[in-house]
Amino acid sequence: MRHASAKSSRRPNESPARDRLLGSLDGGVATAALVLISVGVVMSYSTTAALALEQNIPPLFAQHVSALLFGLCVACTTLLVPIRVWRRLALPLWAFSLLLLALTAILGVEVNGAQRWLALPGLGFRFQPVELAKCATVLGVAAVIAKREGHSELGARRTLWAGALAIPPVGLLLLQPDLGNAVLLASLVALMLVAGGTKLARLIVPGALSLLVLALFIAANDYALRRVTGFLNPWKQPLGDGFQLVQSFVAFGRGGLFGVGLGNGQQKLAYLPEAHTDFVLSLVAEELGLIGVLVVLGAFAALLFAGTRIATQARDRFALLVAFGMTALLTVPALVNASVVMGLLPTKGLTLPFLSYGRTSLVVCCAALGLLLGVARGAHAAAPDGGRRAWR
Repeated sequence: MRHASAKSSRRPNESPARDRLLGSLDGGVATAALVLISVGVVMSYSTTAALALEQNIPPLFAQHVSALLFGLCVACTTLLVPIRVWRRLALPLWAFSLLLLALTAILGVEVNGAQRWLALPGLGFRFQPVELAKCATVLGVAAVIAKREGHSELGARRTLWAGALAIPPVGLLLLQPDLGNAVLLASLVALMLVAGGTKLARLIVPGALSLLVLALFIAANDYALRRVTGFLNPWKQPLGDGFQLVQSFVAFGRGGLFGVGLGNGQQKLAYLPEAHTDFVLSLVAEELGLIGVLVVLGAFAALLFAGTRIATQARDRFALLVAFGMTALLTVPALVNASVVMGLLPTKGLTLPFLSYGRTSLVVCCAALGLLLGVARGAHAAAPDGGRRAWR
């Protein structure tokens, strides 16, 4: 009886310790991420199996799964590291990402006319530093903005310092060239500044200058100009600059409401270039139909809603900005990618988070997911009743 009583008396203290981590995870973010990761694994096999018919396990699929497993370990790490540590590491990480981008400009591997990959000597592995640069820049901007005093709007000087963090990486990305990620990075920083409390009027001049630089870059680079003309009238050159977009339309048309069935898609059979990377949503539309597309877009919408809620309930300004930035890092590329495959934006070469093949992108997305869940966990732990505590 004494033994049973002692065991019973320990249980109330042991249960919270055992469930502390799982109990503090945000259900909305975790569920949305699980849906996206699951669809990503299924579609990765479906799209890459056609590229390796003589092999039981497609090499690209094996690489996707291995990157996912590594990414989940990274997510657990970023989740468990206290947010105050990330605040101290933010600017050093930003500087490190700049170093990697600079090395890419000098020693990078060129593929399809773009020098975006950095190879690790002796390991036979290459990665894209831009993915780390986007995440690190968001952290750096959050750290700079969080230094402002009181709860007043973000001043002109602080806005300038925070916005200036985008200039070096954007410049290095344009040298690769990587226009899509350069525009995305600048957009993420602008969103961070708005969330940080800067006046919209202060962004008018930088925004106008950015549009001017964008127009000049497109005019001076034939590949970018062809992407724009192919977007404006893809049917004029259905076998040329408009080929990829036209084939994406065909995939959506073939899928209908319920799709042709998982694995039965034809567009991945050399009809749709980069089907397993930039245009994976087109294959979702073909094989799983409109229902499958709505599931994917609905999961991203749920992630956006849950991430915004976490940001509003963060325990300090830096945590708020990190939650907002990581949410934007995961959902804005999804919006852009979906717009591209549906013909609403020119082709930009941006992956669909968690679904597209791309090991660096997948690992960094998992890291961003862990950071977002870490903010939610911190708010949960800080609240006296174990619930969320809104930051004022």
